[in-house]
Amino acid sequence: MRGELDPREALDPSRFVDSNHPDVRDFTESVVRGVRDPRERIALLFAVVRDRLRYDPYSVTAEPRDYHASAILDGGPTWCVPKAVLLTASLRAAGIPAVLGFSDVRNHLNSAALLELMGTDLFVFHGWSAVYVDGQWRKGSPAFNSELCRRFGVPPLEFDGSRDALLHAADGAGRRHMEYVRERGMFVDLPFDELMATLLHTYGPAMVRGSDTPRPQDPRFRA
Repeated sequence: MRGELDPREALDPSRFVDSNHPDVRDFTESVVRGVRDPRERIALLFAVVRDRLRYDPYSVTAEPRDYHASAILDGGPTWCVPKAVLLTASLRAAGIPAVLGFSDVRNHLNSAALLELMGTDLFVFHGWSAVYVDGQWRKGSPAFNSELCRRFGVPPLEFDGSRDALLHAADGAGRRHMEYVRERGMFVDLPFDELMATLLHTYGPAMVRGSDTPRPQDPRFRA
């Protein structure tokens, strides 16, 4: 589902955003226990999901099971879409209407290794979450963990639903970094088939692989 969404639909669990899973509910409760203010809940969950899973653009797989929030929760380094799925699920578990959103973004500081693998500096289907607060949808991207942000000389994004918090337009040296070039809309659940078809069409099989496939070495994304 694209475009304007009914916030009531954004509270229910779905196939990938399995916010009713016991592990997701336990995780959410451990983060927001004792906190009642919605904005504080959003800020806490955003920060924990942002930093719990290290961002790794080489971790894309074609396995549907890898995109369930309950499976992402205990996974290792991952990319923007699973992180957005987990954040969206935990927000719903905390009683906050949340959906998935997607954009195409251009990385003007893409590394040589990643540029060679992708064949372009365009990241299609970049994933983020949107929350419904005070009658408005606000967007937040939990993709880049704090450690990675330090490497680029920028502060990690903070998000409480009061304003959008999207990827940095420039790095710490003032160089142009992430540019949003296309909006793909907001969805109650992950459009898995469309996502995979778009990735394969854009990059070929090199970027969509099994978790046991060796990945290129890029020091910018190492632990």
